This record gives sequence, structure tokens and C-alpha cells, in this order.
Amino acid sequence: MKIIHNVLGELETNCYLLIDEETSEAAVIDPADEAETLRDAIETAGVTLRYILLTHGHRDHTLAAPKLHEMFPDAAVYIHPADKGCVGIFRYPMEELIGDDLQFYGEGDTLPLGKLTVEVLHTPGHTGGSVCLRCGSALFTGDTLFAGSMGRIDLPGAQPDKMMGSLARLARLQGDFDVYPGHMQTTTMARERQYNLYIKMLSLS
Repeated sequence: MKIIHNVLGELETNCYLLIDEETSEAAVIDPADEAETLRDAIETAGVTLRYILLTHGHRDHTLAAPKLHEMFPDAAVYIHPADKGCVGIFRYPMEELIGDDLQFYGEGDTLPLGKLTVEVLHTPGHTGGSVCLRCGSALFTGDTLFAGSMGRIDLPGAQPDKMMGSLARLARLQGDFDVYPGHMQTTTMARERQYNLYIKMLSLS
């Protein structure tokens, strides 16, 4: 497994190219902006793009998805159905922009990526349709979990009452994971269990 990281867009969103090195199949996670930059990364890596995976529906994580899908029409675009028409100031409705090609995933779904498997964890809070994606030792947390922090829950469409449950679920995952968040630096689950105030609060409750 190989992960190529780009920081894209005016809100400096982390966009990841997840690659199965054995089969050269790949998925883009959260195509924030600059579809051409992502296309160049895919072509330079010499991989076949199989999926465009969205951790939630906010514009700063999905802006390049329609154009990237035009460039790679065989790549399926996936989002949780609760975020298909994401509302609020970051509205960028995938159901209108992708149309009938849009696919949906939810809790417990798995997607084969070459010899890898991507598992979907529904983690509402930042939005109703926020998901985290687990692949081997990697955990892509979107705007649910950040290094030392968590995603905002004061935006339209957020579900503040569900965020702590989602964080608690991540904290209970067995073993350690390399955490690839939607913004800021990467971290590990072990580090977040030790230093993240929100995670530590959950262990005391």
C-alpha cells in the first residue's frame, strides 16, 4: 500500500491517492480542488483510478470530484447518502453534479481495491453523512478526527450530539492506526488516545 498526499484548495484540504502497489489500482480520497494536479499525480504514478471516495459532502473536500470523474469516467464516485445534497455554506451537491453515476456507501460496506480492502465507518457529527475509511493500518478520518482536535460541529447540517459517539468509536478501534485527516498533519490513533483532549474526555466519561 502506498499513499500520495497533496494539500489542495483554499482551505488546505488533505487529498490522498491510495494505491495498491501489487495491482496498480488506486482511489482518490477527498478531491478538494485542482483536478489537473490530481490527474497528473495519477498519471505519474502509472495507476488505474478505480474510485473517487468522499468522506463527506462539503465543498472543500469534493470540489474536483465532477471534473475528475469526467477525466476518469470509469472511476466510481462514492458518498454517504446523507451527504448527497450537502447543505449550508459548503453546499456542493454531488447528486446534481455527478448524476446517475453517483454511488452510495455506508456503515460496514467494503470496496475492493486490488488486493486491498477499504472499509466504511459511518461517523456522523461534522455532517450527517461523514465517514471514515479504513484500509489496513491506515485510517482516513475526513473532518471527524484531527491531530489533537476534532471537526467543527457548529456548521449547518452538523450533528453535535453524534460527534462524541463517533470519536469514541474511533478510540475503541483495536490496535494502532496511521491517521490521515482532512486537514493539518497526519497522526496516529495511539497518539490521539494519549494527547487528544476530546478522546481523553471520552475515556473519563
